[in-house]
Amino acid sequence: MEKKKELLRSLPKVDESMVRLYPVIPEKISSVQLKNIVRQCIERERRKILSDVDNYTALTDEQWQNLFLSQVKQGLRYNLRRVINGTGVVIHTNLGRSLLSDKAAEQLVQCSRHYTNLEFDLSSGKRGSRYSLVEQLICELTGAEAALVVNNNAAAVLLVIDTLAHGKEAIVSRGELVEIGGSFRIPDVMAKSGATLIEVGATNRTHFYDYERAITEETALLLKVHTSNFRILGFTKQVSTEELVTLARDRNIRVMEDLGSGCLLDLSPFGLPKEPTVQEVVKSGADIVTFSGDKLLGGPQAGIIVGKKEVVEQVKKNPLNRALRIDKFTLASLESILRTYYDFDEALLHIPTLRMLTEEAGLIKKRAQKVLRKLKKASIENCTFSLQPTMSQTGGGAIPAYGLESWALQLCPAEVSLNRFESDMRDSALPLIGRIEDNRFLIDFRTILDTDIAELTLLLTEYFIK
Repeated sequence: MEKKKELLRSLPKVDESMVRLYPVIPEKISSVQLKNIVRQCIERERRKILSDVDNYTALTDEQWQNLFLSQVKQGLRYNLRRVINGTGVVIHTNLGRSLLSDKAAEQLVQCSRHYTNLEFDLSSGKRGSRYSLVEQLICELTGAEAALVVNNNAAAVLLVIDTLAHGKEAIVSRGELVEIGGSFRIPDVMAKSGATLIEVGATNRTHFYDYERAITEETALLLKVHTSNFRILGFTKQVSTEELVTLARDRNIRVMEDLGSGCLLDLSPFGLPKEPTVQEVVKSGADIVTFSGDKLLGGPQAGIIVGKKEVVEQVKKNPLNRALRIDKFTLASLESILRTYYDFDEALLHIPTLRMLTEEAGLIKKRAQKVLRKLKKASIENCTFSLQPTMSQTGGGAIPAYGLESWALQLCPAEVSLNRFESDMRDSALPLIGRIEDNRFLIDFRTILDTDIAELTLLLTEYFIK
């Protein structure tokens, strides 16, 4: 008990600690922020004393100073920060999904620093619609009659089902009732929209007659859902969009298809599996198609709704639409990305997601070799470096269960554990996110940008040469 009291009394005073810190703080920090940091550090040590006083060792003045300075450094960092993606997952949901092209980023900066015609019609001088800024572009690229953009694809799905099937029945194949990242479940979305879910078929096989038998006077929607990363192989059967359109045509029932990632380019000529393009699904006759803007499209987070004009107009009039609308930042970058698609060769070259997905493994190896040569020239003795072939992933629920041939820089530190090294890389001023595989730390160069190379080399060199 006496030891505990003595340790608690020895904890530094907040005001005194701040006075000693001000002369050595490397950057300007507000007194409020500094006081909060000091208090939090002292409180953490107080809890350690109270929880395990017997094993607690009091900090020296120098250790307290280093602890405060370390936390000040952390406090000055932005919470949302740039990282180097060495995972090889191109559309990495946790790392922000698709990267914007240079042109899209430039347009985003322009529209963020200046006033815009967000809802102002420059022709008439009257109030305009923000949706009109990209609707024609989307229609021309997809072949749809009308289009609408909301803040993400989950919102698009919710908005459409609420509009077309609220208080009615929506029929879905049991094999398409998936859950994707963040516990986003199709059945839950349908329940929130006010629609009654009608499951048909079995998990692996659903037939035309399953839908046909399930239709009643209360049926308003036939829904087809992309299964994201979920796949069933072997004895399977699905009903095509064209078949559903045929079934719904004379029954006053709408057909909706959620493509999830959705893409405007057929990437199969580059060796990737064939995925339905938005144009193909629109051409099949579906009334409404939804897809993401920040996955295979390669743009900002958005949910894009395309389809027949009368149906899209219904969706636009739903009061929920205002709560889900996009802002000028999304519009600015999305418009730039869409304009790039008028020339498919330009899209493959300038949209980072498409470029990374279609890049040949040989080019990736050359980029990795640049870094390897520089590291070897640095004469680092406490880590071995080498290149090895590996497999990248598309990510984002797009083109699931398919690996992309790639090359990785393989690291084997001699003086720290792999877990410690991985943690130190995440804690760097410019965090590096890689992966541990077969007792090696791998940096997959499919997702290492040309602009990352110099900083990546410096990060590794400075870490091992101290």
